[in-house]
Amino acid sequence: MNKRYADDMPPAEAMSAREDVAVQVRDARKALRLTQQNLADMTGTKKSNISRMESGRYNPSLDFLVKIASSLGKELTVRIR
Repeated sequence: MNKRYADDMPPAEAMSAREDVAVQVRDARKALRLTQQNLADMTGTKKSNISRMESGRYNPSLDFLVKIASSLGKELTVRIR
């Protein structure tokens, strides 16, 4: 099996982006007074996926992030700088 990264760890930039997304999702969810289970139900996923994403341990697909944003009444914007 091919490893995605040489040392099996994503580069710091990827971890920073994951953490940034995690904080934004968690803050938006809490602002709406939703539990992780509520958000999971709204997006058709498991609570564990929401928990892993909010902790930065999950690398969500772009489609999944769009679904999360929509469920939170938000719009997903991606910038490459």
